[in-house]
Amino acid sequence: MDLGLEGKTALVLGASKGLGRAIAEALAAEGAGVITVARSGAGLPGRLHIHADLDAPEAPQAIIDRVRAGGASPDILVLNAGGPPVGGAASTTPADFAAVLPRMFNAQLTLAQEFLPDMRARGFGRVLAVASTSLVTPIAGLVLSNAVRAMLASWCKTLANEVAADGVTVNLLLPGQIATDRLTSLHAGMAAAQELEAAQVTARSIAAIPAGRLGRPEEFGDIAAFLASPRASFITGSAIKVDGGQTPTL
Repeated sequence: MDLGLEGKTALVLGASKGLGRAIAEALAAEGAGVITVARSGAGLPGRLHIHADLDAPEAPQAIIDRVRAGGASPDILVLNAGGPPVGGAASTTPADFAAVLPRMFNAQLTLAQEFLPDMRARGFGRVLAVASTSLVTPIAGLVLSNAVRAMLASWCKTLANEVAADGVTVNLLLPGQIATDRLTSLHAGMAAAQELEAAQVTARSIAAIPAGRLGRPEEFGDIAAFLASPRASFITGSAIKVDGGQTPTL
């Protein structure tokens, strides 16, 4: 299937590794011009890569300036940020929330609002936010992720209804347990807290997935590429789980 992404421009946040990288590679493979953003690492060969730390309040404007200086205006905006620290609800403070809001919400909002007018004027745009299955079933020990991603999701759903008639779609992807460095780190933390080996935690996690394995980043990237394409023009305001069937709800 030709996804019709040839000639489209995508801006992908958190794209040096993990899910963001997988999305950037999938979009590039379909012919899109991809601009990557990350606080470290490298971008795609031969493509513009912007080093920016979304924890810094000035980062969104710096990204906008670099993109505009290159004469680009993204048709596709992928909102993605590194996960926050672990922690329970009873012990997490307002200061903890304030520390993660710049990269997990404020930056996403600023960048979307900058590029949305151009998308609407062209009659085509895609905003795709990488969230988590915690939007459906909150995950124990990840209260910051649970709460802040839920806030972003509500904003995305509201936005989707505002821009749909202009040819702009806004969707969320909810990854379950995908084999990334982030998941490895989470399993290591769980293992330490429970005095187990990390491999035991991973095996227990896989046992809870009906598909019987962890997801592959490239599978996630392929779904993102479809949602970013003209082929997905009637899908908006949706949160799509990519979890091997693990989430116990429809």
